[in-house]
Amino acid sequence: MISPIQILDRKGALDLLINGDLLELGRWADSIRRKLHPENRVTFVIDRNVNYTNICESRCTFCAFYRTPDAPDAYLLDHETILSKITELVERGGTQLLMQGGLNPKVGLEYIERLFQLIKERFPKVQNHSLSPAEVCHLAENAGLGIPEAITRLKKAGLDSIPGGGAEILVDEVRQLISPRKIGWEKWGEVMLEASAQGMPTTSTMMFGSKETAEQIIEHIFRIKELQAKGGSFTAFIPWTYQPGNTELGGETATGVEYLKVLALSRIILDNIPNIQASWVTQGSKLAQVALFFGANDIGGTMLEENVVAAAGCSFRMSQEEILELIQGAGFKAAQRSTTYKVLREF
Repeated sequence: MISPIQILDRKGALDLLINGDLLELGRWADSIRRKLHPENRVTFVIDRNVNYTNICESRCTFCAFYRTPDAPDAYLLDHETILSKITELVERGGTQLLMQGGLNPKVGLEYIERLFQLIKERFPKVQNHSLSPAEVCHLAENAGLGIPEAITRLKKAGLDSIPGGGAEILVDEVRQLISPRKIGWEKWGEVMLEASAQGMPTTSTMMFGSKETAEQIIEHIFRIKELQAKGGSFTAFIPWTYQPGNTELGGETATGVEYLKVLALSRIILDNIPNIQASWVTQGSKLAQVALFFGANDIGGTMLEENVVAAAGCSFRMSQEEILELIQGAGFKAAQRSTTYKVLREF
């Protein structure tokens, strides 16, 4: 087996990404997963993605979801429509709401605050795991507030935790190529560290396979590790692959082998983040099942609704029953979890 000394720095990790044997990396990552999660359990959450608006002034070239304000299919959901979607989630036993949208210039902090208050009043047991660092910065700037003040107000209104959306690659050279109007990587990290300082759980992500180099993938993973060491509250890391369909950027997505190598290296490098999530949304159920032997211990959410990846033509869907079959078919015990990885029910 590869010596851990080889990945103590970026150079060693880069060599493993480029030259490392896939199956050897998988065995190493799997051994780490088994030590961290010896109960042989794979978890999932019952959730729903609600995209409250597709109007976005960021207009990232890799995104097929956004629309300009004058587009015929541009929208901003009203509060009652959003609440009805959450009602459906709760009726299906859901516990997590992941609500994200574009950087809509007409959506201010007060709109979101009132919405979050309504959600918390009507659905007090649902974890409001919403927005992204870019959205938080957008709301703060529009309200003339700093990031700490904006997060304080959002938390008071009912925001429980912040997902790691909009990370893409945390290297500004890449961000200038694919999302030049979006916040830089340091601002992304600032939001996450401030959320942690205010007692909020967060997650971390990576979208790879667009315009980045292997070296920049490694840089991203190490920056996540370093943010966690500085006081981050990342409960999980979720890498997924760029989906080129219907996008301005175009190109091709990463291969299954590339996905599994990045996933395995993520588990090996991120020794201060407890959970690694497989992305069935972009990889499909079969490769997501294989990912459980390459370091992943979580399969993500049932996602009763998902629009962003689907806009790029990637429309894998899975029911709770199919997720259970995926997990148990791979020889693991399945468990429903909360957003913070508390086991709610074992199957």
